[in-house]
Amino acid sequence: MKNLNALLAGIFLSIAMPFATLVIPSQLQLGSLGRAPAEDGGPLFPPLEPGLAIQGRSVYLSLGCVTCHTQQVRPAGQGSDLARGYGVRASVARDYYQQNPVLLGERRLGPDLANYGARTSQVDLEALLRDPASSGVSWHPSYAYLYSLSADGQRMVPTERAVALVAYLKSLRQDYSSPEAKLKQ
Repeated sequence: MKNLNALLAGIFLSIAMPFATLVIPSQLQLGSLGRAPAEDGGPLFPPLEPGLAIQGRSVYLSLGCVTCHTQQVRPAGQGSDLARGYGVRASVARDYYQQNPVLLGERRLGPDLANYGARTSQVDLEALLRDPASSGVSWHPSYAYLYSLSADGQRMVPTERAVALVAYLKSLRQDYSSPEAKLKQ
């Protein structure tokens, strides 16, 4: 019993030291990330998310999209993301520093959405959400309930949630050069 304090201190240190070795350097390296200027002195990247896109992120989470879609373009040699056209460069930590929570995804059953806003039009995106089968996508669930009939009953009108979701998906762009990942010319 007289060595109980030494035993508890040893257990604490054996847990605390590896934890501190992993967490503190990561926080020092990634915790200071911010928006970076383009090499030619242009705007800061990544761009700030518009308010409607921030609302759309909550719709994205509530619909469970993060279950089937990732938002991370893997580097060459770790997958065929660049060859598939999911992005023009690999994703880096700076791409996600504004996100809370970071929506990397759980598994990729559908296409990666990291650069989705740059590779799809708003019209195609709304058509996919309303009626995936008409867009040639059989596996995607329909979100037709995010749309309602117009007053004249002739066309589908997006609800506020649909507008926010489309704004969020259109804001997903990694088509800029960053200090860690240069665009291929």
